[in-house]
Parts: sequence; C-alpha cells; structure tokens
Amino acid sequence: MSSSNLEEQLKEARAEIRLLERENRELQSALAEAQKSIREYTGTVSWRVTAPLRAGKTLLRSAFNMLRMVGKLPRFFSHVKNYGLRKALLAAKNSLRSQPPVSLEELIGTDEAVLASERARVFEQMPLISIVVPLYNTNLKHLEEMLDSVQQQTYGAWELVLVDASDESHAGVSSLCSSRAGDDERIVYQRIAQNLGIADNTNIGLAAASGAYIALLDHDDLLHPSALFVLASEINTTGADLLYSDELIFYGSLEKEYTPHFKPGFSPDLLRSYNYICHFLVFSRELYEECGGMRTECSGSQDYDLTLRLSEKACTIAHVPRLLYFWRRHAESYSTDLQQKARCISAAKTALEDQLKRLGLQGEVLDANLATYYRISYAIEDSPLVSIIIPNKDHVEDLDTCLRSILKTSSYARYEILVIENNSEDALTFGYYEQLTDPRIQVLRYEEEFNFAALNNFAAEHANGEYLLFLNNDTEIISPAWIEEMLMFAQREDVGAVGAKLYYPDDTIQHAGVILGIGGGAGHSHKGKKRSDLGYFNRAQLVQNISAVTGACLMVARDRFFEVDGLTEEFAVAYNDVDFCLKLRERGYLNVFTPYAELYHFESKSRGYEDTPEKIARLRSEVVRLRTRWEEVFEDGDPYYNPNLTLNREDFSFGRGLGSRKGAAGSEA
Repeated sequence: MSSSNLEEQLKEARAEIRLLERENRELQSALAEAQKSIREYTGTVSWRVTAPLRAGKTLLRSAFNMLRMVGKLPRFFSHVKNYGLRKALLAAKNSLRSQPPVSLEELIGTDEAVLASERARVFEQMPLISIVVPLYNTNLKHLEEMLDSVQQQTYGAWELVLVDASDESHAGVSSLCSSRAGDDERIVYQRIAQNLGIADNTNIGLAAASGAYIALLDHDDLLHPSALFVLASEINTTGADLLYSDELIFYGSLEKEYTPHFKPGFSPDLLRSYNYICHFLVFSRELYEECGGMRTECSGSQDYDLTLRLSEKACTIAHVPRLLYFWRRHAESYSTDLQQKARCISAAKTALEDQLKRLGLQGEVLDANLATYYRISYAIEDSPLVSIIIPNKDHVEDLDTCLRSILKTSSYARYEILVIENNSEDALTFGYYEQLTDPRIQVLRYEEEFNFAALNNFAAEHANGEYLLFLNNDTEIISPAWIEEMLMFAQREDVGAVGAKLYYPDDTIQHAGVILGIGGGAGHSHKGKKRSDLGYFNRAQLVQNISAVTGACLMVARDRFFEVDGLTEEFAVAYNDVDFCLKLRERGYLNVFTPYAELYHFESKSRGYEDTPEKIARLRSEVVRLRTRWEEVFEDGDPYYNPNLTLNREDFSFGRGLGSRKGAAGSEA
C-alpha cells in the first residue's frame, strides 16, 4: 500500500472517530438533560400521588400524546400512507422536540470575572472606536440606560459622540448629556439648533468622530458590556474593516420579553432581501471615507443604504456571533410605527436600485411575499438554452408526472430535456420512452451501475445548454416561472449553484437550502416546517446565500460545472451535491437558494430509503468522506448558519453553543 493511500485511510479513520465522539457527546448531553428532568418531576407530590394511575396507562398515553403533539390523526395516517409506519413514527417523535427555555444570563453572559479580565486586557492594537448616537426627544430613562451601557464597556478606548436635535420641551436630554460629558471626557456632546432628520444628524456625528473605527448606536438601545472588547479582539484577529454582531430584540424591559437574532455570516443576497445586518454595525474610518456618510434621499432606510455601500467596498467583513446589541422595541419605536413604513419601503427600494446600478446588475426591485422585505427580479439575457437533466430507472408514473409538469407549467420556452436511462428492467419503461414525441425530449442510455455523480457527469457532456438544470425524476413543478427564477441567479458572474424550494406531498418543507454540520454531515434548512411557515427570521421565504443546495433541483452555468470538474464520482449516491457546491464556494462563487422556484419532491420514491444495513453503512462512509474532504470547512462551521444554533435538528433552535465552534467569528473576505 502506498504512503498516500495509507495517509488517506488514516484521515478518514480520524474523521470517523471525530464523528463517533460527537455523537457520543450528543447522546450523553441528551441523557443528562432527560435524567435531570426526570429527577425534577419525580420528586413532586403529584408524581407520587398519581403513581397507581400511571402504571396501567403508560404505553397508551405515550402513543396518544405523540399523536396529539404531531397534530390531527389524519395527518399521522397520511404520513403512514405516504412514507410508511417507520417514517410516520419518526415524524411524531421529532415533533415532540421543542425549543428549551433559555435564560437571559445564558444568552448574554455577564460573568464578573470575565468582565474583569477583559478590562485588564491590552491588545496589540487598541483602536479608538467612536460611537455615534443621534438624539431626538429621547426618553430620559432610556437615554440614561444607553449612556450607562456605553460607560460600562470593558474596552476603554472609545468615544461617544452625541448629536442632540431635541426640541425645547425635552431640555432634560441636554441636561443629562451635558452632565455625563462633564464627568467623562470620552463623551462628546453637540447640541444642534434644528432637527435635520436622522440621516443628516448622524452625518454631523460622523464628521465629529475621531476614532479609527466608527460604530452606530440608536439613542434608546443598549450595548453588552463586552461589545467593544469583542469587536476590538476581532479587529486584531482579522483586520476586518466592516463588522456586525448578533442582537437581542427586547420589548419594554430587557428581563421580561426578548428575542435573540442569531444571524448568518455575510450573505449579499439575503442583504438584498432585507437589512439583516442592522446592529451592531462597526466600520473603519477609511471605509467610511471611501463610501461617504448617510444619504438623505434614503431617509427612513438610511442605515440600510449605508450598509449596502459599505459592504460593496469592504475588504474583510466579519460577523461576530454574539448578542452584543440590545435593540429596544416600544410604542414610540420607529421600527414599530406602521405609518412610517411606506416611506421606509420606498427609501429601501431606492437604496437597492442604486446598488444594482453601482454593480452593473440589471434588475427590478420588487416586494417580497412579506411586507418590508424585498426581492430582485434580475433581467435574463439572451434567452439561453437550459438543459434539464433527469436520471431515471423505471418508475414511469413518477417520470411522467415530472415531464408533464415541466411541459405544461414552465413559462420559459428555451429548454431541452435529457432523460438519462439507467438500467431499467420493466418493459413498460421502454414503451413509455417510445411515446415521448416532444422534440425537446431526448432519452440517453447510461448502462454503467448506478452512480448519481457519474450519471449526471455523463449527461452534462451530452447536454447542449449553456445552463444545466439537474432534476430528480420524483419531482413535480408547481411554479410556472421556476426556470426564470433560477436562471436569473445562475447568469450572475458571482453565482455558482442555484437551488429551489421543495415540498413533501403534505405541503411541508423538504428543502430550503443545505446546512453543513447538521447530524454530522449536512441537513436541509427548515425541513418539516409547513409550506407557509416563515422560518427563522423569515428565512424560509427569502432569497439568500447558502453553503449548498440539493441536487434534486440544481441549476448551474455549464462552464462553471466543468470549471470544478463536475460532480465528484466518489460520492456515488449521497452528498455529491454538497461536495459540488463546496467546490464552487471554494472558487469564490456564491450559492443561492430561492423560494420563488417551487416543486413537490416525492423524496426517495425511486431509489428507496436508507433503511438497510448496507445502505446505512454506505451513507455513513459518504459522511466520513465528505467531512474528510472538507475537514477545515466543517471545523470552521457553516458561515451561513449561526454557531449558536443547534446542529442536532433542522429547525434553527438554540443550540447553547454561544459561538463556541472554531471560526465562530465568521469572517469573510
């Protein structure tokens, strides 16, 4: 055996060991939590009193509780009919899993020993960070809390620039700010005679700021005590010139009601859907001087416009996955004032339209399916030929459903369909092929043993289209513009693979993008959620960048497919699509998920489930192969999935990680 082969085997063995260790940790953690819950409950009086009643009803109660949690009985039996008893019971079991309660302390962590060590820390670079805050008739209690949160920062190299445009009836604002500025020379207070609007008021503060970095803070919001320390640490580590953090949205009192927003790393397509970056935004003075300040023509969405422009010019964008910013929502909050929304929406569309012009992209800014969210309809150039590639072995009914849905539903005319026949055994299949008289359909024979990657590589070699659309035979098109919705992204020079939104027959989500690390390998975003479900911070309904998309419906430009040598044939059945997308990502391309191309996916009908020892062993070997091949990627974590979210499920629930995964800073060039 050669040394290279031995090294490869050792590498795979180490990956297998790491996978087993991870699974063991998860099992131990789950067991510990279960034992704790049992101890807490069994110690109660009610437990002891009801013991006789439980004895004869445990099995029956468990079964009906499971069904009740899944929903109505008809839905359960529908699962049985469509997927079998095993799958239906698994769905019922999964439905019992719910988001555990999370304490505020667990979310934000303010251990005094940690804060003390941060105050004592001296970085190689100690950049002055200027925090710019425009004030206007600010609630004094909220203002005092905001000032306290800045003055309590563990990182001391800061400057607070306050620009006050409050009217005469709010003289207390001036009094409080003047007092604080008199006691702390780091506070710069500037009173302006006229309220020029938030954009110009902020620009006055930006012009007065003297720091090497600038941060934006709203007048009634709060900072975590470690906010500036963590960002200064990130600047020292990565040299980032544009940084943002996760944020905690709270209502009224911070202790009573709150919602953590755990964000992805930099996703330009998600940013064009809405300003997910928002707070806490920090940028270098050099970047600010290159981009300029806030534009009055985008008043109402001036911060969104600034973020778009900064992101275009930034050399390194760093997402810090910690809740460093506390965003207050209240009755007077601009963000909850519906009467202001029309102006904000108009300004946001102006900001997006201007970005498209700056980047040389042709497109129209439209409203998304949700209010105050957006979608870009990119212009399709030259009506290129799209080759739809469909592997098939028997299962004529499935193939017929798929082909009919393409021919009847698709509004895009320039396509060809290549059915790749792979060792069918039923004579009816070949009779069906002979009935396919539409000139756009060809049947090609691939007579080697089944290898999904090799089969599609073969098809790509014979395709005539400038764009390749890989499609499973167990799918059904349900949105007429599905080709256009995918093609508009695939045409962009910065895009690699484009994926669609797929549903199970019961109108639950099968695929809304792929998340690396779920279950040790990769999982589907929002899998099992209702078709109408908005998803985590509406992500199930928005265009966004993603690490990978499913090969069940994937479009890519032909030249980019061959640029990365197509699908890796060592992944004969599973994960070839994930590997392919990661190869594109490695070359610097963005992979895109769009919810506007919709299909039904009768998953695994044609190939079957991974339900035999042989199939399970093969699937596990491909997980190990994927993790070995992309070891550093898995170690760093999926940049489009926050490290605070769970890797045990696909529901975006809190994972109690608090940025503990390697590479949690999530820097992107």
